[in-house]
Amino acid sequence: MNIKRIIGLSALSALLAASASFAAVKINFPTAGASGALYAVGAAITNSWTKNVPGVQAASQASAGGIANLNMVSEGEAQVSIAISSNVLQCLKGTDSFTGHAYEDLKVIGGLYMNPNQVVVTKKSGINSLAEIKGKHFAVAAAGSSVYNECANHFTTVGMKFPDDIRTELIAFGPAADMLQNGTLDGAWIMSGAPAAAVSQALSSGCKLLDIDDATLAALQEKYPWYARFVIAADTYPNQPEPVKTSAIKMVMFCRGDLPEDLVYSLTKSFWEHIDELGAAQKNLKGLKPEDAVKDIANLPLHPGAEKYYKEIGVIK
Repeated sequence: MNIKRIIGLSALSALLAASASFAAVKINFPTAGASGALYAVGAAITNSWTKNVPGVQAASQASAGGIANLNMVSEGEAQVSIAISSNVLQCLKGTDSFTGHAYEDLKVIGGLYMNPNQVVVTKKSGINSLAEIKGKHFAVAAAGSSVYNECANHFTTVGMKFPDDIRTELIAFGPAADMLQNGTLDGAWIMSGAPAAAVSQALSSGCKLLDIDDATLAALQEKYPWYARFVIAADTYPNQPEPVKTSAIKMVMFCRGDLPEDLVYSLTKSFWEHIDELGAAQKNLKGLKPEDAVKDIANLPLHPGAEKYYKEIGVIK
C-alpha cells in the first residue's frame, strides 16, 4: 500500500471517528414548571442542539426549578441545565440549600440573561412596598426553592423575620395566580423572564407589580453581590403603564464537569452560532451576545470546552 493511500485512509478514519464522536450522546436538560419562561428556554436550546449538533439528542423536561436542576445534574440524572448564578455558586461550594452535598465539579457553559424578581400583589390589598407585605397572605413557593430563597433574602433585607412575619402559602406562582384572581391571596412572588404568562393573567385581573427600591437593592448587593438592577419596561404587561424597578440575577447554563471537552465545545459553539434563531424562538434569548456570557456569573468556573470556544472567538484570552 503506497504512502498516499495510507495517508488518505488515515484521514478518512479520523473524519469518520470525528463524525461519530457524539453518536450516542443524550442530553437531559431539566428546566422549571411547564408554564414558565424557563421551560420554553430549555425547549428552544435542546431543539436547536438536536437539530444542529450531529449525534446529539437533547431533550428538555419540566422540573421544580433551579435548585432541583442543580441536584439532578450533581447526581447524574441530567447533564446540562439552567439556574440563577447564586444557586450555582451555592451548589459548587455546598452552602445554603446544598449544605453537605456540594458538587465541586460543576462547570458553566455561559451566562445568559438577567432573571428578574416579580412581586405581584392585588390592588385591594393596599400593599405598596415589600415591607407592607408583613402580616399578609403571600405565596412564597416551596420551601428550599429558588423563589423561597429570594423571598427570604428580600424580606429579611427590609426588616422582616421570614417566614414568621408573613402568612405564607407554599405554592408556585401558577396556582397562586388563580388565588389572586379569586381574592383568596394578597400577593405572590415569581422569578421569571418578563413577560411571564402567569403575571399577565394576574395583572389582567386586579393585580399590580411592586417596585424594589434603590435602598433595598443596595442593601441586598452589600450582602449578595450577584444582584443587579432590572427594569420591567412600561406596557410589558396589561395595565402596567409605568416601568417597574426590581432586582435580578443572571441565569447561567451549567453542566457536569465530566462531560467531554469536545462535546461541550460543540454545544457552546452551536448555541452561539444559532443565537438569532434561538432568539426568534424564545424572547428571553433574543439579543444575547457571547461577550456577555462570561460577565456577571459570580466567578463560576467555565467548562474547558466552553472556555476553548470563548478563547477561539476572542471573548477571553
